[in-house]
Amino acid sequence: MPESAKTPVDFWFDPLCPWAWMTSRWMLEVEKVRDVEVRWHVMSLAVLNEDRLDELPEQYAENMRPGGKAWGPVRVVIAARELHGDEVVGKLYTALGTRFHNEGLGVTRDAIAAALKDVDLPAELIDYADRDTYDVQLRASHKEGIEKVGQDVGTPVIAVPGADGEQIAFFGPVVTPAPQGEAAAKLWDGTLLVAATPGFYEIKRSRTVGPDFSNL
Repeated sequence: MPESAKTPVDFWFDPLCPWAWMTSRWMLEVEKVRDVEVRWHVMSLAVLNEDRLDELPEQYAENMRPGGKAWGPVRVVIAARELHGDEVVGKLYTALGTRFHNEGLGVTRDAIAAALKDVDLPAELIDYADRDTYDVQLRASHKEGIEKVGQDVGTPVIAVPGADGEQIAFFGPVVTPAPQGEAAAKLWDGTLLVAATPGFYEIKRSRTVGPDFSNL
């Protein structure tokens, strides 16, 4: 099928979140088994939580505050997009997520620098981790995604064209480990089915395990 005939899937992520990372790897599997093409966008947990820091656990809130570790990765990704185009966003996300989550390096300046090197982006992009140069663009990208699903969810947000041409958007799915092959296809088909059902809002159960990166 020609590339232009593939269904566009818009995916908003924050590199900080291991659950969004898991979902993103599932989405890459879906690209192999369904005629879809993922378009990657940045959202920010720091922006999402900036007006409710007092309600969050202290350590988590510390990461979300100005100067906290949640700001650096999204600022670097949005700077890369602004300076080098949309096509670098997914590649850089993969490099960041691999360093942060699969390799267990955490969200550090060294890990961000290594990710930039992995995808042949200029090393000086790391400097944007501490700059608000593109915060307007970051907030605009975040707003575009979160307004499709509401303020009471997080990352990832996924949006696909509906039957009437309007986008169907949803948070998640939250899953571990990331399904592969036909299992990835079945989850995708089921997710679209429930998301497209008028009046459908939520299926949820308590998580009993953490993110499992063993098959990534």
